[in-house]
Amino acid sequence: MKITKVVAAVLLGGTVGSAIAEEGKENWPESLSIATGSQGATYYIYGSGWGNLVGEATGSTFGAEVTGGPVQNVTLVQMGESEFGMVTTGPAFQAWNGESDLAPGVEHKDIRAVFPMYQTALQVISLEGSDIDSISDLDGKTVGIGPAGGTGDMYFPQLFEKLDIEVDTRNGGAADQASQVQDGLIDAFAFASGIPVSAFSQLEAQADVNIFSFSEEEMSKFLDDYPELSQGTIPASAYTSLEEDVPAISLWNFAITHKDMSESFVYEVTKTVMESQERMLQVHGSARETIPENAEHNSFIPWHPGAVRWFEENGYEIPEDLRG
Repeated sequence: MKITKVVAAVLLGGTVGSAIAEEGKENWPESLSIATGSQGATYYIYGSGWGNLVGEATGSTFGAEVTGGPVQNVTLVQMGESEFGMVTTGPAFQAWNGESDLAPGVEHKDIRAVFPMYQTALQVISLEGSDIDSISDLDGKTVGIGPAGGTGDMYFPQLFEKLDIEVDTRNGGAADQASQVQDGLIDAFAFASGIPVSAFSQLEAQADVNIFSFSEEEMSKFLDDYPELSQGTIPASAYTSLEEDVPAISLWNFAITHKDMSESFVYEVTKTVMESQERMLQVHGSARETIPENAEHNSFIPWHPGAVRWFEENGYEIPEDLRG
């Protein structure tokens, strides 16, 4: 009798769950855009991957939109010009408080978190023969820092200034700036992205390179001024050019949507990504950090109700002040 009741309860729960999943499907969008980053950057590769994965699960068509990165992405989602976006905590926090350079004075209070992605590391690549293998070596050099509005564009100039390093910075896409390093048009390419950076891997496959980031001593001079930044690591396994782990500055990344997006649809998006890590790892190695436990690294973006439902159904607590 007890077993029968349990089975009945499970079957009933499955029926209720199916009913909830079906609820609101008529409001699901047929096609959507994901604001990602420049071609060759982790955002674009990762975003295309999870978009395809969720497209299979929902029947909707997801398009990865090439953008300048998180500074632009958070505004695109806030303004309803992209249904989903990928952001790092630094630019998102500034936009949340109305301090975005792209939309100054506009508080981005309509964004909602969907799922945790991975850590972004600030990393630099140069040719081995350039004698540039540290941040201090960039003094007086011409350095690519990724697209305008990207995380690299936001942080590298500030951090160079903190260290009294004079750098001539240039904006551009990841793939383009890696090629410019190889062609000698710029001295180095400093980028903020998940690990490994596809453009870095392609360059090191064609030339001998140095890959590095800020040293622990350099970090100690500015970390206290940037609470959204933390010390991370570029593992030696990420690039063939590395013989040991390299300390690096890092920020966390989250997928976001607008507060008005369908709850049942966002539930399905969160469910699909959070329950498909093996397939996500086939998209990009940074997905090793795409796990529910890392939701704890979101300290200010309210979670979309659809995401809240998935996390709580699976035993993960969402703080009351972050329930969107």
